[in-house]
Amino acid sequence: MFRGILDWLGFGEKGHAVAHGNHGHGHGHGHESGHAHTHGVIDPTIATTERGIWAIKWSFVILATTAVLQIFVFLISGSVALLADTIHNVGDAATAIPLWFAFVFARRKPSDQFTYGLGRVEDLAGMTIVGLILFSALVAGYQTIDRFIHPQEINFLWAVAGAGVVGFIGNEAVAVFRIRVGREISSAALIADGYHARVDGLTSLAVVGGAVGVWLGFPLADPVVGALITVLIFGIVWQSAKAVFTRALDGVEPEFTALLRHTGEHVPGVRGIQNVRTRWIGHRMYAEADVVVDDSLLVREAAIITEKLHQQAAKHLPALASLRLALATGIDPDEAIRAEQNPAPPHDHGEREQGHDHEHGEHGHVH
Repeated sequence: MFRGILDWLGFGEKGHAVAHGNHGHGHGHGHESGHAHTHGVIDPTIATTERGIWAIKWSFVILATTAVLQIFVFLISGSVALLADTIHNVGDAATAIPLWFAFVFARRKPSDQFTYGLGRVEDLAGMTIVGLILFSALVAGYQTIDRFIHPQEINFLWAVAGAGVVGFIGNEAVAVFRIRVGREISSAALIADGYHARVDGLTSLAVVGGAVGVWLGFPLADPVVGALITVLIFGIVWQSAKAVFTRALDGVEPEFTALLRHTGEHVPGVRGIQNVRTRWIGHRMYAEADVVVDDSLLVREAAIITEKLHQQAAKHLPALASLRLALATGIDPDEAIRAEQNPAPPHDHGEREQGHDHEHGEHGHVH
């Protein structure tokens, strides 16, 4: 029974295996492990597939509907525990907003002024979401502290408990939905989001516990539950801020850099890949690197090598939108040490599934 509960929450062997993409499809790249619960950043394995986008949209509809119902009950009851849970669900629903911004502005072609396009709008939207959730968490924290100092009677306890149940059902529906679609598209990120939604459903049940506590004659049960959920929200704000601002500062996950270096191992004639530079612009990745080859190669031979490198990079990095390569004939010792310290994560090289809507039109140029 205990093992079944762990699997349901995604902590058991079954959940762990599924969340790491062990479906025999050959997608097991190391960047799919260790997902934190963040808002404001869309994982590329979700955003680059139609089914993933569809799942995010419907998750937004379900969670937004749940939040609206909870807001109404909060207004008539005054439960701070319900307020905190509502903010939590609003934060989950808001994850879809950067994706909407990204696709609206991604339709605009690059110009002489915005040569990379307007993908950074997604980052700005993510920062805005983090700021709004932080502000909401501060409001919830203030209301909770005030309720400890000035206890108030909670009205319509049955409605508060019902809203908590609705929150649980909404999160559980999203969890089942995301996990099912995540398995279909082999997206560990979406599966992990599903298990996060399942855990979020338990926080909604805590609201029910608070209402029961008040009904049993313990009025502080409501602010106690509100305080616990508020602390959880602050934790999410911290994780989300790190993810959003890391991308805004052109930071990427180290395993992506390692995977790009690793592509050279699959192409004969490549002695190494160095001076790798990668950045996120929205949920698409732009990269450049120096390819170390023998100085006796003809230009035609070098062009063939770089084309093969582009093909390998497209297989290893599905979010890659553009890769610009320059030729070099000497290996930089510092770059060799850096590559040794950050090896490519374990992965296989099976053919990718059909249906992944990747864009690899910009292959860059050889200098």
